[in-house]
Amino acid sequence: MRVHHLNCVTMCPPGGPLMDGRSHLKGTPAALVCHCLLLETDQGLVLVDSGFGLEDVRNPRPRLSPFFLDYLCRPQLHEEMTAVRQIERLGFKPEDVRHIVLTHLDFDHAGGLDDFPTARVHVMAAEAEAAVAQATWLDKRRFRPRQWSTQPHWVTYAMPRGGERWFGFECVRELEGLPPEILLVPLVGHTLGHAGVAIQQANGWLLHAGDAYFYHEEMNPEHPRCTPGLWAYQELMQKDGRLRRLNQERLRELVRRHDRDVTVFCAHDPVEFERLEQDERAHEPHALRGLGSLEAQEPGRNEPPLPPIPPMPTV
Repeated sequence: MRVHHLNCVTMCPPGGPLMDGRSHLKGTPAALVCHCLLLETDQGLVLVDSGFGLEDVRNPRPRLSPFFLDYLCRPQLHEEMTAVRQIERLGFKPEDVRHIVLTHLDFDHAGGLDDFPTARVHVMAAEAEAAVAQATWLDKRRFRPRQWSTQPHWVTYAMPRGGERWFGFECVRELEGLPPEILLVPLVGHTLGHAGVAIQQANGWLLHAGDAYFYHEEMNPEHPRCTPGLWAYQELMQKDGRLRRLNQERLRELVRRHDRDVTVFCAHDPVEFERLEQDERAHEPHALRGLGSLEAQEPGRNEPPLPPIPPMPTV
């Protein structure tokens, strides 16, 4: 399996270094990526998150909320940065994307869904329910039905009782029609159906943690920290702050115990994206080891569980 790291539109929110920690000129905007993955598998191409899509670029209003478009996120909407255009530059066709696995349905993760109308979309059931319900003022602005209401092929996953374990994380799901090297790891908090996506490569696992955190230093096991701007943004966007903070601590424990086995990264940190993109360019793809069933996997399949997470809130 070959993994491509794609930045599917850069967002430039105000705040400079108070947001991204490295915009040095006073008054300059921050730069946050939309980190998506393209996986080459025996079952065809798999996209992990879709960033912003063609229609977001061509017709941003009213497809995107002015609250995020003009004020908080300020995406730099260039067509060549969309997932579909980057995939075409790699020599593939949109219909080669057979599956899309979503960490969640926020506008900056689901905008490209209608660029791949034949793909099956995999997401937690609680996330799909919340996106449709749009129960709050903020939900109406973060979940944008114009981005995904034309997508006909949905596969949703309920939170199981018990479930499989992966490096101590419980309730991990294999995905219908996908190889067992790709797993859905519930990481509730930012949204009610938020999940990470784990991918096994020959030299270890990748964990796309979505918006479970936003700044690379949040994963420092000894001295975690976040920029003031991203701390405030996470507080604003969270659906369950207690679960979000608990899952961040569980991710730090994963880094502390298994940093040689698992590479953890989030959706928007440019430092993590640049490091992984450079690593992709530096190494030739390697064949993955065969996996078999979840129970038999090494390392991590039989890892004792991390501190328990309470049941997912009902929607």
